[in-house]
Amino acid sequence: MERQRIGFIINPVAGLGGRVALKGSDGADIVARALALGGAPEAAKRARAALEQLRPYQDNIRFLTYGGPMGADILQEAGFAYTVLGEPQTPTTAANTMAAARAIREAGAALLLFAGGDGTARDVYEALGQSLPVLGIPAGVKMHSAVYALNPQSAGLAAAEFLAGKAAGQRAAEVMDIDEDAFRQGRVSARLYGYMEVPGLSGHMQTSKSASSSDEDELLGMAGYIVNGMEPEALYFIGPGSTTMAIMEDLGLAGTLLGVDVVQNRALILADANEAQLWELLEKSGAKAYIIVTPIGGQGMLFGRGNQQFSPRILRRVGKASIQTVATRAKLRTLNGRPLVADTGDPALDLELCGYQDVVVDYEQTVFYKISDR
Repeated sequence: MERQRIGFIINPVAGLGGRVALKGSDGADIVARALALGGAPEAAKRARAALEQLRPYQDNIRFLTYGGPMGADILQEAGFAYTVLGEPQTPTTAANTMAAARAIREAGAALLLFAGGDGTARDVYEALGQSLPVLGIPAGVKMHSAVYALNPQSAGLAAAEFLAGKAAGQRAAEVMDIDEDAFRQGRVSARLYGYMEVPGLSGHMQTSKSASSSDEDELLGMAGYIVNGMEPEALYFIGPGSTTMAIMEDLGLAGTLLGVDVVQNRALILADANEAQLWELLEKSGAKAYIIVTPIGGQGMLFGRGNQQFSPRILRRVGKASIQTVATRAKLRTLNGRPLVADTGDPALDLELCGYQDVVVDYEQTVFYKISDR
């Protein structure tokens, strides 16, 4: 029986800028800065996790890919059959991604599985439009596009269900991206670039980010409740977002809208911190630490989208009991009953974070809400 042909592309530099607080990885200069700051590639690791879900179908698949770090290296290591359609530059470029996507389509792939962030999704869209169904393995810093699965495992499971003929046709999913330069300056300038087709599968794919019409009184009440409960000497790692920014405003501090700020004794001691700086604080201070985070509206992503500074080692050191989740009721309503999702890059930790948690929605008011890993 002829093997099913599946396209496979990795953007090797996707996600480099997350833990070093660069808010993205687009552009050779940002890649160089991220590496200089100690940023580590994440895309190959996350692509490998997706491939593991396809292990039962190994004898029925032939992957179509590009050479070296764009796919061939990982496929060879994992023992899958594959055909190399071209060789990328070193370092790889957006042009390589587009060329690989076109070559995969021309070689007759039934589906394209790709690992990257919103910039990668844009490149694939530029090359393919809606001519080939795709599945995104989330591996970037910011992933607002609805072509991405909830996490790498979900991407692999979705591909497996597609191969098994369980998809109910296809549906159009948004390709979104933001201006990274504006993003680094604390401004969100998002744009819809178009739509790509994804398999019609429920439960595995994320939705696109949506804004919520937050109730101002709730937001102020939530912020006041968090601030009034702050413990002397404790460290508070306040994550990105306009919801958490209300806490900084209540404190009278200039916060970083799209970064992680550290507060101690109601004073800002570190602004726009990267992962290494947070770890150093935890190692040296010995103080009790809390993480305050808010989910992405519409998506429900709690970790793994734009807040990769909260790495698995940071989250484990702080502890689940010291993670405080905040949101307005309006933001929770945008989820339509879907759970909050943790995609930390460590599946075992994602499972540990699952369960129910109090979400602070107003002064002395909480909602008991589910956290899932998918």
